Amino acid sequence: MSVDMSMKILIVDDYKTMLRIIRNLLKQLGFSNIEEASDGSEAFKKLKEEGGYDLVISDWNMEPMSGMDLLKQVRADEGMKDLPFVMVTAESKVENVVAAKKAGVSNYIIKPFNAQTLKQKLTTVIGVF
Repeated sequence: MSVDMSMKILIVDDYKTMLRIIRNLLKQLGFSNIEEASDGSEAFKKLKEEGGYDLVISDWNMEPMSGMDLLKQVRADEGMKDLPFVMVTAESKVENVVAAKKAGVSNYIIKPFNAQTLKQKLTTVIGVF
């Protein structure tokens, strides 16, 4: 099965520079339909109101709603519980990875990362592209 490069992707980070970096990496990989949110609460509102997203790439550490809280809300929502969700964080602590896995994260990326790392992580989540 080939990956739809026009799939709707929501990237979530409270740091504008990181949003730009992730957007640019996704564009390098060939994705074009990329939207942004600046924290978990804005992201959840977009997911509920706009819908149709195929993938969420979210930072962990954000205020007022963290990426972990967003992940838990997405997994608790019947309409979104199977939505591919990739967590991005500067934290490489084993307990954080375990907590994210328990909460249902699809994959986990530790900052800093490049296009190749992003592609490898996304391939395990959405398939080969």
